Amino acid sequence: MAGSMEGKVAFVTGAARGQGRSHAVRLAAEGADVIAVDICTQIESVPYPLATGADLAETARLVEERGRRIVTRVADVRERSQLGAALADGVAELGRPDVVVANAGISPLGAAAEATRWFDAVAVDLVGVINTVEAAYPYLTAGASIVCIGSMAAMLQGSVDGSAAGPGGAGYAHAKRAVARFVHDLALQLAPGNIRVNAVHPGNIDTDMLQNDMMYRLFRPDMEHPAREDAEPLFRSAHKLPVTTIDPKDVSEAVLFLASDASRYITGQQLKVEAGALLPTTTSGTPA
Repeated sequence: MAGSMEGKVAFVTGAARGQGRSHAVRLAAEGADVIAVDICTQIESVPYPLATGADLAETARLVEERGRRIVTRVADVRERSQLGAALADGVAELGRPDVVVANAGISPLGAAAEATRWFDAVAVDLVGVINTVEAAYPYLTAGASIVCIGSMAAMLQGSVDGSAAGPGGAGYAHAKRAVARFVHDLALQLAPGNIRVNAVHPGNIDTDMLQNDMMYRLFRPDMEHPAREDAEPLFRSAHKLPVTTIDPKDVSEAVLFLASDASRYITGQQLKVEAGALLPTTTSGTPA
């Protein structure tokens, strides 16, 4: 797939670190220029540090290291006007986006019964995805690809929507399940214009969203102060393939495939990069 993104522009949200940075860098390595945005400030309900301006600058450095151009902007996906302004700046410098990666997400878990956490999760993880796609849509032309990042955990009953995860976990599960439906229904609407829409649902990915004290406590409620090594056996047990956590780069390979012309006839699909975690909850189809 070498050079599969040559001459293309990718718009990536949540690009300052984690999966977003990985997606931006992987697409750049295949030839894409990048419009990268991130909030670069803390959301009060999120129990782990969010990305900073320095993180976004590092993403820019890594993209440029691969010989590609990048426009970075601080923007909150909850605010469509901010996304619109960031896109306008990026388009002025790099041209129209051919690929949209709606990646930005938060996981405001915690047992505290604060409904704000539910609203924050939905605002970022669902409304933010819709805002991203809607802001980009006027620029998209035939052959464009939209990739929305969902979640394996949201599809596992009792995983993040149980009482221990609190309203934020319930909001996260609601949002990510709705993203899957959004992708399916939007794909049908955009297909006549030859614009594809697909989702990628990652498993336990080795990023700051997983590697934090709140998540360790969620996986090990039997311990007062669990550490990473205490939670890792539970991370591993969710996957059916023998892997503890999945590297963001492995998710980026799926994003690259769906972004490229290699998947030009694939739309409305839910691609699971979760090491088989969802196999016990799904049934196999029998060919007619």
